[in-house]
Amino acid sequence: MTAPTLPPVAHRRPVRTDVRVDATPARGYGDRVYGVFITTCALAVPALLVLVAAVIARSAWPAIEQVGTELLVGRTWDVPRGQFGALPALLGTLASSLFALLLATPLALGVAIYVTELAPLRLRKPVAFLVDVLAAIPSVVYGLWALYVLVPFLREHAMPFLGETLGLRELALFRGPAYGPSLLAASLVLAIMVLPYIASVAREVLQAVPRAQREAALALGATRWEMVRDAVLPYARSGLVGAVILGLGRALGETMAVTMVIGNRHEVPTSLFQPAYTMASLLANEFAEASGELHLSALMAVAGLLLAITLVVNAIARWLVWRMERRA
Repeated sequence: MTAPTLPPVAHRRPVRTDVRVDATPARGYGDRVYGVFITTCALAVPALLVLVAAVIARSAWPAIEQVGTELLVGRTWDVPRGQFGALPALLGTLASSLFALLLATPLALGVAIYVTELAPLRLRKPVAFLVDVLAAIPSVVYGLWALYVLVPFLREHAMPFLGETLGLRELALFRGPAYGPSLLAASLVLAIMVLPYIASVAREVLQAVPRAQREAALALGATRWEMVRDAVLPYARSGLVGAVILGLGRALGETMAVTMVIGNRHEVPTSLFQPAYTMASLLANEFAEASGELHLSALMAVAGLLLAITLVVNAIARWLVWRMERRA
């Protein structure tokens, strides 16, 4: 019995193992140009910020040398006598911004919670769009509306009602005559202007909360409000705080609308009914008519202080929002 013969094995060419295959194609000239262009654009923003800070610091240095700490603690702003105390403007800026946050934060968070958790699907986008439209309105339009509508309403109705009808005039915050242009008017305008910013960021933060948080709370028998209160809001706490602080940074730098309704009186505000001053309105009123190098240098020092406060506030807000996004 003969052994079966196997078919001839076809001749195969040996596979070369010394050939190196590059998975990524070589970068062409266009890619390198594009990379350099994008990098330049990215570095231009911080470079511009550093340049602005350097110009402001250089221009403000003469006033800092001559006036010193009087710029921060002084209460008198008298250009002919060379007295440049910006404390009333600093306190007016902080008071108007903080009071605006007290008014805007509950409304903004309520809008964000309603849009993300409670509203029907057909209403979520229209409501969010209408709130975002508030951010697109120019500040001078807000100022004109407040000057011709809000200020007369405060002078003729709201301030007398708060002071006399409710008897709040005994409190320090509501003392003084009803002028109309006041710290209260500026705070109300700022509250309307910062509301869409807080609501927009808060909405994004709430949407970043994992769905498992909501489903777990509902599975344990929680109602929808209990789910929002006990599962969603605690998880998004840092991001919501960042949204509020971001709104504070927006309120600190607002100029035109506040200048038109705050009254522009260089005194430390002790009542919501009194006219006040802010650093932004001080710059808007006097920068174009600055007389003398020391006056201009003092205004630049005020601008530098406002820039520093705004940068610190926005940096804290961005860090909190980033922390929330990273956690999610």
